[in-house]
Amino acid sequence: MRYGVIFPQTEIGADPGAVRAFAQATEDLGYDHLVAYDHVLGADTTNRPGWSGAYSSKDTFHEPLVLFGHLAATTQRLELVTGIIILPQRQTVLVAKQAAEVDLLSGGRLRLGIGIGWNEVEYEALGEDFHNRGRRSEEQVALLRELWTKDVVTFEGQWHHIFEAGINPLPVQRPIPLWFGGGRTEPVVRRIARLADGWFPQRQPDQEGQEALEQLRQFAREEGRDPSDIGIEARVSANEGIETALGKAAEWGRLGATHVGINTMRADFRTVDDHIAAIRAFKEGLDA
Repeated sequence: MRYGVIFPQTEIGADPGAVRAFAQATEDLGYDHLVAYDHVLGADTTNRPGWSGAYSSKDTFHEPLVLFGHLAATTQRLELVTGIIILPQRQTVLVAKQAAEVDLLSGGRLRLGIGIGWNEVEYEALGEDFHNRGRRSEEQVALLRELWTKDVVTFEGQWHHIFEAGINPLPVQRPIPLWFGGGRTEPVVRRIARLADGWFPQRQPDQEGQEALEQLRQFAREEGRDPSDIGIEARVSANEGIETALGKAAEWGRLGATHVGINTMRADFRTVDDHIAAIRAFKEGLDA
């Protein structure tokens, strides 16, 4: 099992020193990876009655690939993980170029988690189609892997057309690992089983979580894949208490998870030092 930390996006604020301190503490404590997730902009809910989204314009989000470009220079061994980038609201070739650069500058430490998102406001602002995002993401995945492994690419898809062109420099990892979020519907789980290097299930290690893993593994076998080739990154939360989080991490291990991340958001921590204290306590519990 590999253990990581969820970057406290919505609570760390805009101080670069706090960002750097948290990442370096994560590495110094011996964690394997740092996970950051993505929202490009947030909606003002003033004139949106009935808004049910998890985030709004009041929530802080650091852009993950720019963040990781910075952390590539301020950390030495920590794997940098997007968990997730909302891929279909972004231009595929630009994502390929940016991810390749982060991977290069970090010495091959990027793992790119992707998903299709829920916020139609972001898609509208970024000029992308919200309604075909699932189907389009499959083509994006194919193109990303082409661009990361070939000097010159010719690609003819439904949404992408490239004639004899490529990104330079290529990443260290060829291709960069692609992990998927989501998985609440059968078509999405089948997509994960067919295409993903790994999955962020975002479930509890209970009966429902076990059934979700078994469904993924069955679909992987139907696709002719070895289920063990698909990594599983679970998430536990400090807001339940460190002992409970440690117990759930152990349960995920018994279910076959390959990675676990500790989330310190929504635990009423006020400072970056509070967040660091929580990840220190969790790591000490792991090492006990």
